Amino acid sequence: MSEINRAVKGTNDILPGESYKYRFAEETMLDIASLYGFKEIRVPVFEHTEVFSRNVGENTDVVQKEMYTFLDKGNRSITLRPEFTAGVVRSVIEHGVLNDALPAKVCYLGGCYRYEKPQAGRQREFHQFGVECFGAPSPSADAEVIALARQILLELGIKDVKLKINSIGCAKCRTDYTAALKEYFGKHTDSLCDTCNERLNRNPLRILDCKSPVCSAIAAKAPKITDYLCEDCRSHFEGLKSILDAQGITYEVDPFIVRGLDYYNKTVFEFISDALGAQSTVCGGGRYDGLIAQMGGKDTPALGFGLGIERLMIILESLGANIPPEKKCFLYVAPIGDRAGIEAAKICAVMRENGYEAVSDLCGRSLKAQMKYADKIGALYTMVLGDDELASGKAALKNMATGKTDICDIKNVTDCVDEIIRREALASLEESVFKGEKI
Repeated sequence: MSEINRAVKGTNDILPGESYKYRFAEETMLDIASLYGFKEIRVPVFEHTEVFSRNVGENTDVVQKEMYTFLDKGNRSITLRPEFTAGVVRSVIEHGVLNDALPAKVCYLGGCYRYEKPQAGRQREFHQFGVECFGAPSPSADAEVIALARQILLELGIKDVKLKINSIGCAKCRTDYTAALKEYFGKHTDSLCDTCNERLNRNPLRILDCKSPVCSAIAAKAPKITDYLCEDCRSHFEGLKSILDAQGITYEVDPFIVRGLDYYNKTVFEFISDALGAQSTVCGGGRYDGLIAQMGGKDTPALGFGLGIERLMIILESLGANIPPEKKCFLYVAPIGDRAGIEAAKICAVMRENGYEAVSDLCGRSLKAQMKYADKIGALYTMVLGDDELASGKAALKNMATGKTDICDIKNVTDCVDEIIRREALASLEESVFKGEKI
């Protein structure tokens, strides 16, 4: 197959037979976020490169190895977003959102781009849902964002996830902690991978995040950040744990969670699922209190999370989650002849105006071929229109599941449909009462 007929490596097509599952998950996430007061924000898919290189962290793998960066026709360096937070922060600073009532709560949904080795649940083009909360410094804000992520996962039927939390402190805490890490890892330079040896002087916290089995084993015995927290960061972390305990949210303190981006401080967290194998994080986030000031805004506390939608769908698939089936075509009108085709188009137009999915033949097929097509698309009802039906003004509406037919006035098909739906709803109610089911 030639390249013109093949998707670029690291990208996937989401076909109609699967896209409804994504839409269900996305609508669920947006609906739950709205319960917490988060409103959707939409930001450009590309930004000036400095938005990411200066704020995500010049020493991160994302900036050094993974960004899609190019010069536009104005010779400006532009980067496809590798993550949302930096672009969202740029937007709220530019448009003065932080001058309004705080906290400001936004959520988003869209594609991100990283040039890395494609793997299960993470392609070079991937999609994220996330939230950002600006102007709330207290640990109760951390707990609320965590509770929101948890409610989304539970609502989608994912009950086997584990919540892991940590505090990576502030700049004050990390001065002594960084020195302790350099001293510890400095004794293992012969065993660390090349990447971690490069990280040792630039940002030794990144070594804690290395997936190499050798580096992970060494990191497991490294000093813990929780032993170096200042009084303010320790109090904040204890406050978060108290609130989670009060809400009955189970968690595990994992001192080696650091997240992959440099802007994080204080609380960081991850929701872990075994369904993803080695790539086990389905949702992660934390605080980034210094980022807004770093980007030129006023000093404002902030926090949020990102949830990988491809990873989420793998988990839903593995759990056999109860995703509602795709909505089927309600009515297929099969015309025989040109006059009937015109009438079929009119019937479909009226049905659609009343909220029913309706289609008719667009290919000039025989009646037999049309019925095959109606069956393939799962039409719930069919109606055949020919000369006899046009002459009488009446046509049979057939229930494809039961074979039952109702004679309808062609000029008032929606009235006939409404009556059928009322009748079937009443029959279903009577059956439930007969069986003693709760209504």
